[in-house]
Amino acid sequence: NLEFFGADPPATEGSLSESLGTRLFKTRLDLLGTLGKLRVGEAPPGGYRGQVEPALETDVSAILQAEVAAMNVDNFVVRARRKMVEKYQQKSAWGALDTNSLSELSQQVAGLPSEQESEAQEPKRFDLLLLKLQLALLNGDPSLVRLTEQVKGIAALLEEKSSIPLVQAQLPLIQDLQSDEWWEDVTPAMLENARRNLRLLVKLIDKKQRKPLYTNFEDQLGADATVDLPMFGTPDSSERFRAKARAFLKQHEDHVTVNKLRMNKALTQSDLDELERMLRASGLGEAEELEKAAEENHGLGLFVRSLVGLDRAAAKEAFSGFLTGKSFRGNQIEFINLIVNHLTEQGVMGADLLYESPFIDLAPSGPDDLFSPAQVREIVAVLDQVRAAAVAR
Repeated sequence: NLEFFGADPPATEGSLSESLGTRLFKTRLDLLGTLGKLRVGEAPPGGYRGQVEPALETDVSAILQAEVAAMNVDNFVVRARRKMVEKYQQKSAWGALDTNSLSELSQQVAGLPSEQESEAQEPKRFDLLLLKLQLALLNGDPSLVRLTEQVKGIAALLEEKSSIPLVQAQLPLIQDLQSDEWWEDVTPAMLENARRNLRLLVKLIDKKQRKPLYTNFEDQLGADATVDLPMFGTPDSSERFRAKARAFLKQHEDHVTVNKLRMNKALTQSDLDELERMLRASGLGEAEELEKAAEENHGLGLFVRSLVGLDRAAAKEAFSGFLTGKSFRGNQIEFINLIVNHLTEQGVMGADLLYESPFIDLAPSGPDDLFSPAQVREIVAVLDQVRAAAVAR
């Protein structure tokens, strides 16, 4: 590893994977585009040659239009694309989408938070599998065989749950999906019917657990060697200043101003003046370094808060008003706990982070998946209050 990095290989920029909701939206757009081409006689070479029911294209359009129609244009994430969203909230815009319209929807609208009622991940993953299967069938894609086997496997697992009345009602279809005869003349409409009838049942399948794999290898150590790593330099002065300031502040958490920051108590200008005096007297660095750190963090109070974090009890207390008197589901409480964890570690949090990992790992479209618009505004207001408490009034 050291020799590899010492060779200064070209770096690549990391990227976050798209959420399940975004992938579903884009895959439905691909299906809509393919159905549109087939409608005008532009079937891909080696693709599907049978009849495609017009109702399928209408149904896919209706699903996408309903998702866009549920986007709140007053949401600060949606607001930046308001004109585009309002355009496609109208049913008339989905009549016959051309290439430009599909591109607009994929690049500008896909992934924006929608206020549709959130669903479990299992039905949505099943939707994605069947949509990919429909596309593979229409385009004559080689992945058709692999995707078909996946659906057969899911059907076999569902048959094991035939004692459940909901599964029993769909047992003929579940058994047909496991037979080769059903797949010989399969059509996109048949796949759509299977998707609609089985999507809510897949969450009944038991989750398989992998057995741990134990190894017992003995390391072999070679001779010591010094390796130059040009890509990894020593920390710059600002990083060193932050590290020294964090260590100093951790030792002085009982200082009245530092304690007020950790406990989310509002600061006064005299508090900030005392904090600045203490840091200057500590000899941590030059005055310019302190000024630069305060400027980059939009204030000395926010800079110190980012180093010492927020007391966990104080972070929970900040959300007590939001939680009191309401009944929340388990995933909603878990979402709030993620915010509390972030505040405990980082001290402050911007509302835009609610639409990034780890929050979208729990709610793919952000808090709008779990909370009403009014509740989302309350959450943002709490985050603003926590930030405001670290700024002198």
